[in-house]
Amino acid sequence: MGMISTAQLKRGMYIIFHEEPYMVVDITFVSPGKGSAFYKTKLKSLYTGRVVEFTYKSGEKIEEVLVETQEAEYSYFDGSAYVFIEPRTFEQYAVPSEVIGDDKIYIKAGLLYRIKFYDEKPVGVTLPKAIICTVVEAENSVKGDTATSAMKNAVLDTGAKVLVPLFIKVGEEISISTETGGYLSRK
Repeated sequence: MGMISTAQLKRGMYIIFHEEPYMVVDITFVSPGKGSAFYKTKLKSLYTGRVVEFTYKSGEKIEEVLVETQEAEYSYFDGSAYVFIEPRTFEQYAVPSEVIGDDKIYIKAGLLYRIKFYDEKPVGVTLPKAIICTVVEAENSVKGDTATSAMKNAVLDTGAKVLVPLFIKVGEEISISTETGGYLSRK
């Protein structure tokens, strides 16, 4: 574990806050006209899952937590946890649904994910930048309504709801960003 400056803080990093490990959920740099700059953060406890907001002064030192990372393939949901299997050793990791949270719409069988461990307990999952999903529901588009970059609502096989171009039909595969949740391309 090392000390880092507030300028090095990024979303997804793990730090010590009030002598407990937390993950940086969100960070915003604020430089007011008067006074010194600061960083507004949202931190999620690795023990309780509770999210707190805290403001750090610019240049302040923070202790970074080192987490172990294992790459594993998603296999199935057992009702309370998402089960991942390490492809070389076939070791199974059960990640509680609270750890996955709202990212569950980006979990697909057969894809590789990076699972983060702290004290041998899963504390986070790193998603791929984009995933390919199948459109299971889409609004009908009106013929001739293609002059603009109009979008329509669609539901994907993972349960995600996304805006897609009018030419996308049910059954087509599309690529979506796991960072923004937006449509990227048709496959």
